[in-house]
Amino acid sequence: MDFTGKVAIVTGAGQGVGKGIALALSSYNANIALLGRTLSKVQAVADEINLNGGSAIAIECDVKDVSAIQSAIDATVNKFSSIDFLVNNAQEVPLGNLLHVDDQAFENGWMSGPLATFRFMKLCHPYLKGSGKIINLASSSALRPDSEGYGAYASVKEATRALSRTAAVEWGPDNILVNCIMPLAKSTGMEWWMNERPDEANAFVQTIPLGRVGDCQDDIGEAVCHLFSDGMSYITGSTIMLDGGQAFLR
Repeated sequence: MDFTGKVAIVTGAGQGVGKGIALALSSYNANIALLGRTLSKVQAVADEINLNGGSAIAIECDVKDVSAIQSAIDATVNKFSSIDFLVNNAQEVPLGNLLHVDDQAFENGWMSGPLATFRFMKLCHPYLKGSGKIINLASSSALRPDSEGYGAYASVKEATRALSRTAAVEWGPDNILVNCIMPLAKSTGMEWWMNERPDEANAFVQTIPLGRVGDCQDDIGEAVCHLFSDGMSYITGSTIMLDGGQAFLR
């Protein structure tokens, strides 16, 4: 894999899975536009990439704001002249039983997830047309047999998956590939949970056939790079499980 000259936008790139994906793409020479609500976080990742000989810019972007999305895309094109890869990773997470999730939390989940993904895909379409590739992040929370506490989050993630499948079908003639991944990795939230509730975390790890939680860069980021590589150019409209075999996609 060699992404020299390729340009990738990664949302939610200041930490966790987004950071891991950005670092992996950079290791194969892609130019990276790192988007996040907190400029200091994405700037730190950009500094790390640039210090190691890569090429990255940090852009403050609240993905719930369509004008911020357009500005981020414009800044990316102004800097790198094109967009080849789009990774929609940013997501506010509305968790809790349905009676306890308020409208604002659900709305934030919707706006930061499927609506932001919808907007990014449409606004990037002119640049992606011809050979572009999109990865949207879904979640195995919708596959849980006991979905208590995950209903609102699962619903917005499944909306993202539905949009992705339609984009793959409608944009196939434009040679734009659109896939979803369902990652299980040591994100910031996962690490906090594993440290704060080790007994629960250990029991959870036992449900993973490979017996470990994935690394954000080595397991998730590397997989994304493979999906973006030339050898994966016949895969579109799919959902790829990156979870050590933990969930079952029906």
